[in-house]
Amino acid sequence: MDAGLAALLGAAVGSAATLGAAIVNGRAQARSQHDQWRRQHRRDAYAKYLSALHDRDIAMDAILSALQPEEPNLHDVDEKVTRFITLAREVHRAVEVVTLEGPPSVTEAAEHVTHASSNLSQVMRRMVNNARAGDSTQKAADSALATEREQLLYQSVKDFRLAARDTLGNAD
Repeated sequence: MDAGLAALLGAAVGSAATLGAAIVNGRAQARSQHDQWRRQHRRDAYAKYLSALHDRDIAMDAILSALQPEEPNLHDVDEKVTRFITLAREVHRAVEVVTLEGPPSVTEAAEHVTHASSNLSQVMRRMVNNARAGDSTQKAADSALATEREQLLYQSVKDFRLAARDTLGNAD
């Protein structure tokens, strides 16, 4: 083989190798950018959900506090319930985005939060209904149950945070 043909063949092989490396690097960079984009969308969804939960839980605490006096101010309780309902809707909207963004481990953790929240809300609703009816016979038992369910809700939110951190790669 003469030197010109060898040089031409070497240049062709070098060009093909360079092109192949560029394609591989381009795909890797595109994949990395997509992963970063997806991580950011998940992070935003998880943060919005946690923020909505926080606001709603503060509203629930306000209701439970307003129910503590021997004769609660029912107008005040009703205003706090209205605020709670508005914030609960925000939580429902935010959890839908969390569910869409996934992955299943985070969705499952969010479902546990929803279940724990529902259990606490049932007690709160019963307490509100009893206060409206002037029935305080279950007040102490419901207050104790609400405290227990608040702890379960807190734990499920904590578990959600851990699942979200694992998904985002912030496990340390």
